[in-house]
Amino acid sequence: MSALTNKPHEVVEQALALSRADGCVVIADEHSTANLRWAGNALTTNGVTRGRTLTVIATVDGAQGTASGVVSRSAVTADELEPLVRAAEAAARAAGPAEDAQPLVGGVPQSPDFTDAPAETSSAVFAGFAPALGEAFARARAGGRELYGFANHELVSTYLGTSTGLRLRHDQPTGTLELNAKSPDRTRSAWAGRSTRDFKDVDPGALDAELAVRLGWAERRVELPAGRYETLLPPTAVADLLIYQLWSASGRDAAEGRTVFSKPGGGTRLGEKLSELPLTLRSDPNEPGLECPPFVVAHSSGGDQSVFDNGLPTHTTEWIDEGVLTHLTTTRHSAALTGLPVAPALGNLILDGGGDRSLEDMVADTERGLLLTCLWYIREVDPATLLLTGLTRDGVYLVENGEVTGQVNNFRFNESPVDLLGRAVEAGRTEKTLPREWSDWFTRAAMPALRIPDFNMSSVSQGV
Repeated sequence: MSALTNKPHEVVEQALALSRADGCVVIADEHSTANLRWAGNALTTNGVTRGRTLTVIATVDGAQGTASGVVSRSAVTADELEPLVRAAEAAARAAGPAEDAQPLVGGVPQSPDFTDAPAETSSAVFAGFAPALGEAFARARAGGRELYGFANHELVSTYLGTSTGLRLRHDQPTGTLELNAKSPDRTRSAWAGRSTRDFKDVDPGALDAELAVRLGWAERRVELPAGRYETLLPPTAVADLLIYQLWSASGRDAAEGRTVFSKPGGGTRLGEKLSELPLTLRSDPNEPGLECPPFVVAHSSGGDQSVFDNGLPTHTTEWIDEGVLTHLTTTRHSAALTGLPVAPALGNLILDGGGDRSLEDMVADTERGLLLTCLWYIREVDPATLLLTGLTRDGVYLVENGEVTGQVNNFRFNESPVDLLGRAVEAGRTEKTLPREWSDWFTRAAMPALRIPDFNMSSVSQGV
């Protein structure tokens, strides 16, 4: 078999030309990654990968309605292109009418760079970062601590073409840095993470210095029982909770009475005030440093995404405006079912509470409370209230009279992010952050720290 060496836009055009279906969507994802890993203050592995995934979506109009078939494959050869298209058409003809069927999107201006070569990452993305990481290793070694972690950079160029004439393209860089510092006896551990587009705005030396302070805090150990504590949630923890809230904000599910956003007696809670703080939760495809696709890219249908919406333009959406719930996620189909506005989910999330104080400022203003590092192993307990459970990890610190006085044991928590927004009494300065729990799926977030007067630490955990 011959390799499929044509340019991505040419492959899209070839697949569309081969289609015999009533409608066709072709998505070519060109992806490249570069990564570094380290342990015990020394690099262990590094690598670069490249690949292509091709998704063909065929739609067939029948007497009972429109059906769709989706087939995705990687490493498609030239000889496999036509069979891939035929497989999608066969899947559509074998399927029943698609509940989410809508006319394919049309009338969107072509991306001017649609025919350009895909963007690629390489080890050069770490040209400035790697030497700084080496310097951090030396300082950590001299300071009696060990650094572990990884840095990953991915660049995906997505080419989307349809039988209705859409020719769209988006380049998405995604970089993550996770750094753990441990004491030589492994009894103390601290974590920090960053999200970046190009590794030019992350400083491993500064992160190591931050972790050194936290390891120092952990030299004094304080055991505390389960209970409700005034708690400072750092931006990463706030992001993990609110991303789960966004994933649970289906307009259709709310209208059908199945979620925390359902109104008792019927309908949704749109228009209801969720917080006394002026909290605004939004997504914006053009948010500086957090840019994401300005159009829908759906490789499959399900939940609140639909393959029929591919190419639909996305815009700034305020999910919560000044504390008031204003939007829930919908496709064109679920919007028509519920009477709600069309509001596709986007690839970033920003919370702004109008505050300008840093987390350090908030600590200095705390008489007695807990300072968290991050949350872990978050799972849903009750969708009707969006009650979540999970664990604290890599450092829970006791704050007394404005100073951190030691590290306490870890806890299991039980909280609803919707309820937390209503009980928060202070929001700090919004800053870019890396959600730790969801960093494999969602990295583009900006959040403030939140002060919760009575965060529910439901039981003591023995984890570190």
